[in-house]
Amino acid sequence: MRPFVREQGQIALLDRNNVDTDAILPKQFMKSIHRTGFGPFAFDEWRYLDVGELGMDCSKRPLNPDFELNESKYAGANILVTRANFGCGSSREHAPWALSEYGFRAIIAESFAEIFKGNCLKNGILTVTLPKVVIDQIFIEARAASAYEVVVDLESRSVSLPGGSLVSFDIESNVREKLLNGWDAIDLTLSHCTSINAFENARRAALPWLFD
Repeated sequence: MRPFVREQGQIALLDRNNVDTDAILPKQFMKSIHRTGFGPFAFDEWRYLDVGELGMDCSKRPLNPDFELNESKYAGANILVTRANFGCGSSREHAPWALSEYGFRAIIAESFAEIFKGNCLKNGILTVTLPKVVIDQIFIEARAASAYEVVVDLESRSVSLPGGSLVSFDIESNVREKLLNGWDAIDLTLSHCTSINAFENARRAALPWLFD
């Protein structure tokens, strides 16, 4: 997993509450269990004017001009700013896969659905919860600017806004350590190889008939 230490970049605004995982990645894309290939289909029903299916060439599909993230100033944005209860609905891990491949390294919101938040953190996307008053400030300032870059610093647990404001956020220490080091569940398991091997050797010695 790619480590997350400090991310600076253009934000994209999604001014919607209760965005569920079926909106982030619609159900027809659940046919694949691969972790890649979902980025072009993120927010598919809002993003395009036609109906998407897995395997389509999205470069030739008509974009919806009324969808916020299709605004030209959001091209290449790596930080998503949105409202409350983002990622509600079913617990599909495909949604964070799609957001990651879309290009988002961090999501800043008023609140997140708990399972979705966990899935994001396990896939290297930092979820940052900030007070509504700060989210409102970001929306007002970003809409008035041609470009609006923020800095999300996991080491200092802070978000720096263009005007100079520095806003702190909370994150569990063990989750922070995993993200800073790029450790996923497999990496954590492998870090205990010495203990695992010692256990297996002791078990083999004590119960040799199980290994015949």
